[in-house]
This record gives sequence, structure tokens and C-alpha cells, in this order.
Amino acid sequence: MNRNIRDGLNLWRKLTWRKVWNMWLVVFSYYYSKVTKRVHHYGMPISISFEPTTSCNLRCPECPSGLRNFTRPTGMLPDELFRQTIDELESTLLYLIFYFQGEPYLHPNFLDLVKYASAKGIYTATSTNAHFLNDKNARRTVESGLDRLIISIDGTTQETYQSYRVGGKLDKVIEGTKNIIHWKKQLKSRTPHVIFQFLVVKPNEHQIAEVYQLAKELGVDEVGLKTAQIYDYEQGSDLIPTIAKYSRYYQKPDGTFGIKNRLLNHCWKMWHSCVITWDGKVVPCCFDKDAHYRLGDVNESTFRQLWRGEQYQNFRRLLLKSRSEIEMCKNCTEGTKVWA
Repeated sequence: MNRNIRDGLNLWRKLTWRKVWNMWLVVFSYYYSKVTKRVHHYGMPISISFEPTTSCNLRCPECPSGLRNFTRPTGMLPDELFRQTIDELESTLLYLIFYFQGEPYLHPNFLDLVKYASAKGIYTATSTNAHFLNDKNARRTVESGLDRLIISIDGTTQETYQSYRVGGKLDKVIEGTKNIIHWKKQLKSRTPHVIFQFLVVKPNEHQIAEVYQLAKELGVDEVGLKTAQIYDYEQGSDLIPTIAKYSRYYQKPDGTFGIKNRLLNHCWKMWHSCVITWDGKVVPCCFDKDAHYRLGDVNESTFRQLWRGEQYQNFRRLLLKSRSEIEMCKNCTEGTKVWA
């Protein structure tokens, strides 16, 4: 069976009648709101992202974790905070991403948290730089029930890889990948579905074909080509690819750059998902990396209360009225992933 189809079937097996009903409510709410230009919301999130930690071992140039320039504190997700939120959402939540900023494997109990969510019948995924996938962690990863493992590999030679993954070692990424594939075979497990994520930037765009070949040699299930978000893109950047289809930006006649996507007054993410930071702050999406738009705190209320609360509804209302008034949305390039 095709590995991507198998992964899709694994996701659908997590569905229950209650989750299907919740999905219908969320989809209906979104389109009803979009058409009427008034906020309606009748379901709970289909997907959430939980941030295990903001700490990271690398120094990637377009990442707040790598640049160490957060205005919010760095820390580790408390186990009890995670469990209490999952216990509240388990009956309707389909998809859980263990990632926002930072390297998840730096959290000492990360795989215990994965195991807890997996046991609840939730599809679990994470993204890692793979530097901590030693033999022990690789086995524990497979045993945890993790459904999807995204491994960032932004070059097929050390020179190219480290041009973006500053401080990283390509041989550690390859070793970690081999460890995961080994333990999947040893434990006769179909999960996690392993993806090589290749962030296409100018220094590595010549190695796109090579990453596919490397993935095939190692037994990786899928390759995903991801376009890069550039913070200061207007005057150009050494990271913007020359291959147009892998860039989120286009060059104007005057030599400056603009975003390809049009900014429309609606956003699916505000109806079906959210991000919870390591210290319990609920923010709209992954573009709010510094948690400026805090819509609630799971330390202070139930998730249901804040999800339906006035602060969240006002944010959705503003988005439907004039998304351009929301600063983080101005550089929104969501949807520019080239999965292969």
C-alpha cells in the first residue's frame, strides 16, 4: 500500500461519530461566518498545536528560537497543564501537533506526553531537527504511538545544511533518521510516518532532487518541500529562492518584493485550530511566534470558555471585517507548502 494512503487511513481511523459531528459544526460555522460576515461558532477545535518548549539547540536565521530574540519567557510545558487540556478536548480533537517554537525533544517528558495523547485516540505529530534521535529516543518515539514525524533537513551536504541550520550536523540528522527507520522495522510498527521537510531557500535549491534520492535510500516515507517565511522581505533577501514556485514572494518592477498571496478577510485557522504556548497562553496561529495576540490562558479558565469567549470572538470579528488591521496577518503566506 502507498505510504501516504496508509498514513491517511491511520488518521481517519482516529475518527469517532462525535469528532465527525464536531468537524461538521466547525466547517458549517466557518462558511456561515464567511458568507454573513458575522461570527458564528458551534464546534471545538479539530486541531491544536502544543508547544513543548521554546528552547532550541540550533540558531536558524529566520526563527525566533534560533535567534534567541523572544520577548516572552523560555520554558518547558508543565505535564499537568498538558494533560488537563487534553482531557477536556479528547472527545472532539482529531489532530495534535507537538510543535510551535523550539526543539520538542529538549523537553524531558516529551515522549510521555505523546504517549498520553496517543492513548486518547488523537493523531499526534511533531517536527524536529533530529539531533536528539539517538537509539534510545528513536525506540521510545516508535513506542510512544507518535503518528507523524517531520524531520527538518535543509541540505544534502554539511556545507549547504549548516548555511541555514546554523550549528547543526547533517550526519546527526541522517543517523537519527536511520534509528527511527530501524526501530519501526524492529517493532513492526507502521508509525510514525516519517517526512523529510526541506525548507527551500536560495542556498539549497540546487539540492531538491538530491533530497528525494536521500529519502529513498534511507526509507523515508515522504518528502515535503516547504517555502520559507522571510521577516524582512521587502528589500529582498539572500534566502529568497530564484525558482519562483518555491518562493512566497515576487519581485516588483521597482526591485522590491511583495507577498504572492492576497490578504482576504477570512481565515480557516481561526475556526478549526489554535496554538497553546508552553506556559498556557492561547494564540491564534503559528504566525504569532511571540504570542502578541493572546486570546486566553488555560491556566485561568477551561479551554471551552476561552474558545467561545468574547476575546476570541472579537478577534474573529476583526478578521472578518478587516484582516489588514491585524499586524501578524500582513506577512501571512499560509498555504504555500509544496508537498510531494
